[in-house]
Amino acid sequence: MDFSKTLTILDQFFTYPLFTVNQTPITLSSLAFFVFIMSVFWIMNTFIRRMFRNHLLKHFTIPPSTQYTLTRIIQYVLLFVGTIIAFQVIGVDLSGLAVVFGFLSVGIGFGLQNLTSNFISGLMLLFEQHIQVGDRITVGDTEGDVTEINIRSTTIRSLNNIAIVVPNSEFISSTVINWSHGDPKTRLEIDVGVSYNSDLDTVIRCLEEAGKEHHEVLEQPQPKVLHLGFGDSAWNMRLWVWVSSPQGRRRIQSDINCAIVKKFRQHSVEIPFPQRDLHVRSPLPLPLSSVTTEN
Repeated sequence: MDFSKTLTILDQFFTYPLFTVNQTPITLSSLAFFVFIMSVFWIMNTFIRRMFRNHLLKHFTIPPSTQYTLTRIIQYVLLFVGTIIAFQVIGVDLSGLAVVFGFLSVGIGFGLQNLTSNFISGLMLLFEQHIQVGDRITVGDTEGDVTEINIRSTTIRSLNNIAIVVPNSEFISSTVINWSHGDPKTRLEIDVGVSYNSDLDTVIRCLEEAGKEHHEVLEQPQPKVLHLGFGDSAWNMRLWVWVSSPQGRRRIQSDINCAIVKKFRQHSVEIPFPQRDLHVRSPLPLPLSSVTTEN
């Protein structure tokens, strides 16, 4: 008798309507079944996504960024389908888009504007592909490589090997510098000042050689030297070189700077430092008329 009462209490507990969605009462048992179905779809989603990425896409010459986008789209589609099926199983009809938009409006009303904005921005990033995995980008003061684009945020690996999580809406509402978009070639601009006593032809030859001799500098476009103007104590020179990828541009620029210093020393080209001439004048003598004596 007690056992039957216990079963009755448990049945009433799990079948008690907690709330109603689209005129369908939601109970604790239906919530548990919903979580179970979503878990099954999540496991299937992980398995299918890995199989698609590790086996199927390897047989096609598709860029890694496009492969990442395809796997993400598959993930979102499977999760969406799983959500629809889970709601249908527990008796909630979500076949109309009006219900979905109703959920979004409720979420926005409860202060989820940022979450919705980041979700939509993430979809725009995946489909427009202005920013892709592996790109070198600059957002504000942060520069690094895109390692992951998620539904809410994007992960950037900074130059100091620090993972920085940036909300997706930042890429839509603010200015983003993408060093890798389209043509990844990047031009380096190296400025140096040389003494007025230097031979100009020697200076130009040294700068061109410093650029051409680096193995990571592209042959086309060729390195180019410009004379920018006349400074207080130096000619202002600039060397243009092109590299194939923006990832190593700082290291390449450092190597070229060191090569310039060595070549200038070999050819006695002076890099002057700012100088100022200070002229000290003795005080002027006072006129005799201004000198008074006391009696």
